[in-house]
Amino acid sequence: MTDRREQLAENLAAVREQIAEACRDAGRPLDQVKLLAVTKTFPASDAILLAELGVTDFAENRDQEAAPKAAEVALALPDTPVRWHMVGRMQRNKARSVVGWADEVQSVDSPRLAAALAKAVAAARTHGRRDEPLSVLIQASLDGDTERGGVPLSGLLELADEIGRSSELILRGVMGVAPLSMDPAAAFALLSKAAARVRSDHPTAVELSAGMSGDLAAAIRQGSTCVRVGTGLFGYRGLASP
Repeated sequence: MTDRREQLAENLAAVREQIAEACRDAGRPLDQVKLLAVTKTFPASDAILLAELGVTDFAENRDQEAAPKAAEVALALPDTPVRWHMVGRMQRNKARSVVGWADEVQSVDSPRLAAALAKAVAAARTHGRRDEPLSVLIQASLDGDTERGGVPLSGLLELADEIGRSSELILRGVMGVAPLSMDPAAAFALLSKAAARVRSDHPTAVELSAGMSGDLAAAIRQGSTCVRVGTGLFGYRGLASP
């Protein structure tokens, strides 16, 4: 465990310096960019070690892995404020479980998913399992290929309005992934403009979740407020969850 702690500490320092350098190059304050540690396929013990090193925000993309992992971290660190984010494509029938552990869902891409999450939040609040509305981001599809998740850019405002009418959801912004077919800088510039249009109608939508281990500098230059880093922190993933 000591070796793993040291490895994670070194990786975290390197990622933080990478973010700091990108912020300097972009002329942005460092505190404008949040680090989201993507723990998918890695054990709860890694999240616990990172939380002890000062990381407060973690992300998962599969509910069946995230729910027990979040519970394990909470049990190990009951006094440490840790926030969990759902960043993967999710089915509507997972909404009830997801609102049980997630502080934020970054992958809302349809009115039906938004409605399912709102219904699950309402039930959780009624039964005392949740105190607050759920923060959500709309996942944008930058190339229009919705098979990988995300709503086409032309549908962003309509979905934002739908979410804005819910008392159980709070629209916090827009999330996107640079498609392999696009230059990251161009992709994130497109995403940034789309996010600005959403923000003009929905003032709470201040977050732009963009950039991962390999392209976070390009995302930060285009205004990203949240970078999602997995490999840079934990190393390369295996093919299956441990």
